Formats: sequence, C-alpha cells, structure tokens
Amino acid sequence: MRSIFLTAFLACSTLLPSLANAEQVNIYSFRQPFLIEPILAEFTNKTGIETKVIFAKNGLIQRIKREGELSPADIVLTSNFSKLLELKDAGLSQPFTASNTLTTNIAPQYRDSKNHWLALTQRVRNIYSSKRNTDDFTNIRYEDLADERFKGRICTRSGKHPYNLGLVASMIAHHGEVETETWLKGVKANLARKPQGNDRSQVKAIKEGLCDVSLGNSYYLGKMLQDPNQVEWANAVNLHFPNQQDRGSHINVSGAIIAKYAPHKQSAQQLLEFLSSDTAQNLYAELNMEYPISDTAKTSDLVASWGQFKADKLPLEKIAEYRKQALKLIDKVHFDL
Repeated sequence: MRSIFLTAFLACSTLLPSLANAEQVNIYSFRQPFLIEPILAEFTNKTGIETKVIFAKNGLIQRIKREGELSPADIVLTSNFSKLLELKDAGLSQPFTASNTLTTNIAPQYRDSKNHWLALTQRVRNIYSSKRNTDDFTNIRYEDLADERFKGRICTRSGKHPYNLGLVASMIAHHGEVETETWLKGVKANLARKPQGNDRSQVKAIKEGLCDVSLGNSYYLGKMLQDPNQVEWANAVNLHFPNQQDRGSHINVSGAIIAKYAPHKQSAQQLLEFLSSDTAQNLYAELNMEYPISDTAKTSDLVASWGQFKADKLPLEKIAEYRKQALKLIDKVHFDL
C-alpha cells in the first residue's frame, strides 16, 4: 500500500518529474544555490547521477516532517551544526555507510558516532579586533573576553544563536558549568551594547567605533572583503584564532544527513562521498571561503593568507551534550537583555 501512494506522490511531484531515471539524488538544502550548484554539477559530470534540489533558508525540517514516509528527500544539506542535531533528534535521518572514503576524508570529531550526520566544512569562531586596538592579541583566548580590560569594548550577536551557543557549550565541556557561568557574566559585563545583528554587524560596529572587539566566523571576513558596501568594515579589523596555545579554536560546521526515507540511498551515499572529496572541498573553499573538512584539500588563497590555526579536537558530538545547559546559562545570566 505504501508503494502505491509513494508512486502516486512521486509522479505528481515537481521535485521528481520522472521515475524513469533512477540514477538521481534529491536534495533539500539550507545552503545557498551559488555554493551548491557548481559542486552538484561536477558530481553529475563525474557520476552521471542527476541531482534535484530544493533550496530554502527555513522550513525544510518541518516540510520533511509533514511529508513523512512519502518524502522524496535523499539528503539534507545544512548550514550549521544545530540543524544536523535537530534532524537526528527528530528521527529524520538514517545512518550512512562509514566507507573508507568518508572515514579517511572526515576526522572522527566531525562525524556522528552512529553515522547519522557528518560535517562538510569548518568555520572557526574567531575573535575580531579593531586595527585601532593596541592590545596584544597574540595568545588571545575566549576566556580572556571576560577580563576587565575589555570592559565596554565587546560586540556580539545573540548568545542564543547557534554559533555562540556552540561556543558556550564548548566552554562547559572544557571548564564545567560553574566556571562557564562566571565567564558568561564577565563577557556580558564587558559588552558595549545589547547583543544584536549578525556577525557582520559586529564588524560594522567596530568600524563605526561602537566597540573594538567581537566574535565572528572567519568566512564572513572574506565575504565582506568581496562586497563593495562592506569592504571598509573588513579593512578595519584584524582576525585572531583563539586558544592556539592550549586546546585550539572552537569550530562550527556545515554538514549533511541521509534522510530517513531516502528513496535513492545508494546515490545519496555516493554524493556524500563526493562532497568529502578534494574536488568538492576545494570548490567549497573557493566559493564560500570556508575551511575544508578534508586535511588534503586546499583553502582559498585569501583564507590561507589569514594564517594556519589549531582546531579544538573535542568531538562535536561531545560538545553537543552541553547545548541545553549552555542555553540555560545564557538565560540565567540574562546575556541578551
């Protein structure tokens, strides 16, 4: 009975206009078309497998829930780690095969231990500083942002945003809840203004003199440098990699899952393996100025000019265990108020 309904559904679907072509993979993507389309075109060129994509900034997870067993989704591409966790926790993913390709290209800390998700690119949670700033940032640590010397000098987006929530969770993982609460209170006391905007907004605030230190993902610097309306913001700051003398910088990731009811699981597996390859990783790096997940892929020349860094090796799965505690602490200290 399920197969009858599934056939009828797919025959009417705008995503899958024909069932004749079994060599295809259907993608729900939070990632923007400019980044994904050239990579998928290369995948099709190499494998002959066609790709059908739905792009959306929001609502894809709710859509998959509504579609249930009739969902045509094979793979979901996410723009942050939170979405990977949400998909797994909602029971919307299934394990991929831990092939030699995937285990070689993607380090264990960037894969789910049960193979429900994997990371595809890295984003460092950097500290930005004004070029007017005379402080020594050579050995800057996230912990230092609570120091009194930064009183009234820090800008950041909401503490509840997935990028900052992940950082707070990593602080709990490394230091415990009590010490992290003290740190959060210190950072809040050092804010120049109420948390607001996005990562680029903080760099703009630095350019305008509203603050001189901020948190932000590394790839935003590259995006601003390529935007005529924002290049002045980018040129007003320096980029720093925190905690290089100890555990390494906190990493955010984009990633992928194979959908629970994927009708083309084998093709989905092939796409995952391709996305982890140097061919796709190099395209990710050039198009979006992110760091490859593969150690053998090449960063863009611009990104490479920012210098090398040491990443925190604590598995993302372990850090994720503290996200609920992190959210409670952010509320407890009224960080966003």
